[in-house]
Amino acid sequence: MNGAMIEVESLSKKYGAIAAIEDISFSIEAGEILGFLGPNGAGKTTTMRILSGYLPPSSGTARINGYDISEELMAVRKCIGYLPETPPLYPEMTVEQYLYFVARIKGVAAGDRPVTVSSAIDRTQLTEKTKTIIRKLSKGYRQRVGIAQAIVNDPPVIILDEPTVGLDPGQIIEVRNLIKSLAGKHTVILSTHILPEVSMACDRVTIINRGKVVATDTPANLMTELSGNQGYQIEVAGDISEIESLLSPIPGVNRVEVLNSSENRSLIKIISRSDADPGREIAAEIVKFGLGLYEMRRIRPSLEDVFLELTTKEAGINSPQTELTGTTQYKN
Repeated sequence: MNGAMIEVESLSKKYGAIAAIEDISFSIEAGEILGFLGPNGAGKTTTMRILSGYLPPSSGTARINGYDISEELMAVRKCIGYLPETPPLYPEMTVEQYLYFVARIKGVAAGDRPVTVSSAIDRTQLTEKTKTIIRKLSKGYRQRVGIAQAIVNDPPVIILDEPTVGLDPGQIIEVRNLIKSLAGKHTVILSTHILPEVSMACDRVTIINRGKVVATDTPANLMTELSGNQGYQIEVAGDISEIESLLSPIPGVNRVEVLNSSENRSLIKIISRSDADPGREIAAEIVKFGLGLYEMRRIRPSLEDVFLELTTKEAGINSPQTELTGTTQYKN
């Protein structure tokens, strides 16, 4: 974990006999956006509250920008901009008044506030709303104000808890682009259960389920290494009784499945190795055999496949985490 902006080691939080999170570990490099992904109730918000200093851990530790969250809490808080799921707004204030207020309570020097507030407004595209009373803003703009208050003191770390919940598709795209623009200058943790947010905005993903980390890697590596759904789906006409013996010998083909078959057309799924691309050979064999090829579509594993695989298997929760050098860290 050397050089990491955020280091989480064996962090746990228990309420009596119930563990909200248990022995979770991960790290985030400076300038990186990490998607903290999990189903509702998985422990995402508990983790975010511990990292931001709102909750003490029961055991374990975390360091933010080199500061220990248990021993140097005030220093940690100065390093963090936090947007909880419900933005902490004062609806009777204007956007500008509110951001000046937040800058003051976050310790921004009086002489620096005009610059930091103006920068936060510009970066969140709130220029036309600076004099607007917050209660009159749409939910999308209130989320922007929430992100603006998180970055108004220009912290190295920004924690965003479900920042796009309840937004319409257009607002989601706007907030997603805003989050992506924070990368490089800030280290960002994006906590969410919305899968497209992770694949489109994040450099790496940590998946948590029932309070435990079950995988950490890039979205691309997770989809490559943890799901066996890559291959092709074809629609053919003709006698498919020998389709498995026809296609299985092709290098790179792992499995042939008949999904649906009728007198006229048959739908077939062909699972291939992640490092193989046997599409051309598959098409050639089908035509050579005399079958009519009506459609051939490439299928690739999605982050949803990985998410479901990791969060619905009890075996993936109870076994020790395996660290693979240069590859995915996961339990299985």
